[in-house]
Amino acid sequence: MKAVILVGGEGTRLRPLTCNIPKPMLPMMNRPFIEHVIKHLAKHGVDEVILSAGYKPQAFDSHLGDGHEFGVKITYVVEKRPLGTCGAVKNVAELLNDSFVVCNGDILTDLNISHMLEFHRKKQSSVTIALTSVEDPTQYGLVPIDDKGRVTEFLEKPSWDEVTTDLINAGTYILEPEVLNGVSQGVHCSFERDLFPELLGAEKPVFGMPTGAYWIDIGSPSKYLRAHKDILNGKVGIDVAGDEIKKGVWACDGADISDKAMVFGPTLIGAGVSVAADADIFGQTVIGDNCVIAGGARLEGCVLYEGVSVGEGAVVKDSILGKGVTVGAKVRVEEEAILGDNTVVDEENVLKKGVKIWPDTKVGRGMIRF
Repeated sequence: MKAVILVGGEGTRLRPLTCNIPKPMLPMMNRPFIEHVIKHLAKHGVDEVILSAGYKPQAFDSHLGDGHEFGVKITYVVEKRPLGTCGAVKNVAELLNDSFVVCNGDILTDLNISHMLEFHRKKQSSVTIALTSVEDPTQYGLVPIDDKGRVTEFLEKPSWDEVTTDLINAGTYILEPEVLNGVSQGVHCSFERDLFPELLGAEKPVFGMPTGAYWIDIGSPSKYLRAHKDILNGKVGIDVAGDEIKKGVWACDGADISDKAMVFGPTLIGAGVSVAADADIFGQTVIGDNCVIAGGARLEGCVLYEGVSVGEGAVVKDSILGKGVTVGAKVRVEEEAILGDNTVVDEENVLKKGVKIWPDTKVGRGMIRF
């Protein structure tokens, strides 16, 4: 079975993390997020993956190669200009000759795609859309269905008086190739706003499958952090690397953790990490490979990419530090602050309230105090 993964977006909400790499290549539990997506698809019988890329496409090819390491064959297709979700799939239509899966490269889910394919075939559907329930459906596209699962309409970001269901489009589809026949090549087109409503208007069989699967869009800092925490807390079935050295604490090869450091789970500590005496690492923290955590430093609910250095007495909480960041002694980084790759923050700085520092920036002593 083939799958098309849409990875063309620029990930603007996650900048500065996405200044140097595309969003699906950002680390998730110290592995590029796209690896988790591909492994999940392979688990459900997908053996060929087509990556529809646009922004910094070379990052995918150089890391994933031909896909054999992940049990799939990967074909790369690069959009010369953004084509939208449907336009991107039409762009690779010549590679699709049977029922196929489409998914977004920024969705973390444990959706049972095998069950979804069975549902699709049983209903003899042209399109099957995975649906999930949310508390505030006004922020999404609503997909009401009848008692047989057939979609009755599409409502994009409705007002509360228009809400008739809490089921939203979860961004995973199974389609038959012929549904693309009426789509123009090279033209911007959306599944959600264009093709699916057109198919519904033509009375084609479009079904929705409600699912209780875990689902989150990692496209914002808060959700990106939450996804890490949910994995650590066992809310979604992603394997955690390393050995469990004590309950809820995983450490990878070469991690050097002082017996005088305090480490609480759930936490992942990458390969080659050094944690000094008197450092405190609290739960829901992910530390990338080859990081150095000095004495008296405190980490809590944060994500550190590889090669980060945290100085003595520094605090990093509920924030994201890019590759090669250096945080000086007694610096505080909190409240969803984001530091881009190779940022250097000298002593006496306080970074809070979603502060974003672009890559390769040096923040001098005491320059930021909020």
